Amino acid sequence: MRALVLALTALLTVLSARAEEVLRVGDQRGNARALMEAAGVLDGLHYRLEWAEFAAAAPLLEALNAGAIDAGGVGDAPFTFAAAAGVPVRAFLAFRNRQDGLAILVRPDSPIRTVSDLKGQRIATNRGSIGHQIVLAALEEAGLPADSVRFNFLPPADAKLALASGAVDAWATWEPYTSAAELAGLVRVVRDGNGITPGLSFAVASEAALRTKRTLLADYAARLARARAWALNDPAPYAAVWSKLIGLPEAVPLRWFGRAQYRAVPIDAAVIADEQRIIDLYVRAGLIPQARAPRAEKILDPGFSEALAAVR
Repeated sequence: MRALVLALTALLTVLSARAEEVLRVGDQRGNARALMEAAGVLDGLHYRLEWAEFAAAAPLLEALNAGAIDAGGVGDAPFTFAAAAGVPVRAFLAFRNRQDGLAILVRPDSPIRTVSDLKGQRIATNRGSIGHQIVLAALEEAGLPADSVRFNFLPPADAKLALASGAVDAWATWEPYTSAAELAGLVRVVRDGNGITPGLSFAVASEAALRTKRTLLADYAARLARARAWALNDPAPYAAVWSKLIGLPEAVPLRWFGRAQYRAVPIDAAVIADEQRIIDLYVRAGLIPQARAPRAEKILDPGFSEALAAVR
């Protein structure tokens, strides 16, 4: 009898420990949580998923650095700068998408028609953002140095107003701002990101979580990839959920999701090569010192491909 009691006690201890497993995930409004709930992929979790919402990638990465969350979703630009700043973060899942919505925008009546016409002009964007990235990449493509334009570093809402008022000549931005401005007839695209930027974003985790919660992260990655596949097949249901949550017309996310074609991909040689190109671009532009520039293979974890195999 004593042996049976001990065995049951041990079993209950194991079950209790499993029940207490928690994965703390940082999210940005309308992103992973809304997508996964809309896709219905969160049923049957064997751990507790705790969501923390952030206004942007920078505070999400700060929380991850402080140990307040285990994982989250961010774009390639903030991820790269965080890694260069020494944040103990690695990407474990990548997402690729078309870059129609990452664009350099001007007013419809602007005389600016090409990237070369931007020389000497004022461009509004966030410092170190993917908007900053597309300008640097477009200038390189046109054979122009990074200092051939004047940057006004502004958040999207202020940048939109600056462009409308004529305080700046162009605005480099991303979705949903691009689709919203295009549908309203407020802008014209000079250059989008297709062909010059890789269209990457990442699910990232702290190095501590990758050591201690790897099984949970693998399950989360598979569920998130399944949700992305669901939305890729038919973006309308997710667009409806997103529209109600964010408060923008449904036409905005429909345009965005329909042309972006988001898809989850494992960390493979192509992703590593594209991330290294991003790092090198920022080094050439002087935004990341060479001495602090990470190597892509050191900040990307390719060990979750098996978790995604059943989704593909």
